[in-house]
Amino acid sequence: MLENRILFRKAQLGDIASLKELIALSARTLATQDYSQQQIEAAIGTVWGVDEELIRDQTYFIALTHNGEIAGCGGWSKRSKLFGASTNNESSPLLDPTIDPARIRAFFVHPGYTRLGIGKEIIRLCEQEAIQDQFRKIELMATLPGYRLYKSCGYIGDEIIDCGTTPENTHQCVPMYKILDV
Repeated sequence: MLENRILFRKAQLGDIASLKELIALSARTLATQDYSQQQIEAAIGTVWGVDEELIRDQTYFIALTHNGEIAGCGGWSKRSKLFGASTNNESSPLLDPTIDPARIRAFFVHPGYTRLGIGKEIIRLCEQEAIQDQFRKIELMATLPGYRLYKSCGYIGDEIIDCGTTPENTHQCVPMYKILDV
């Protein structure tokens, strides 16, 4: 049913401007029950932003509507960075799938397309690829709105912690993980 309305593909560098718009809109609309406006604005573009490394690694997905609008995005990583937008064309070290967990990263859904299964489908695609790359475990740092999605997909973790890039840019998150069915 979802696949008839939404097309999933790998993000490309040319999608970055549209992804930035989607992330800001999603955060400003869907995070307001869990975070203050100040926390949201501080996180957009830093903690919540586009990580070009995921796009270059071809591990970042976008969900497109029939008219080409981006309805959602999210990805996984085989690199050590757990969250955050790109800074200065960085390159994080690669993880060892025999001992390290893969990462789920940067999930955002357009407010007009929530509750359609977009996030769950992107998670399924990410997990499938992580398994193909020999990862046995996957972890993430969930925002409070994202926590509900990840919990419904079998991720484990309930401890709320403070996370962010600076003391002024801190919000509550939940570290979570899942053992992959290999």
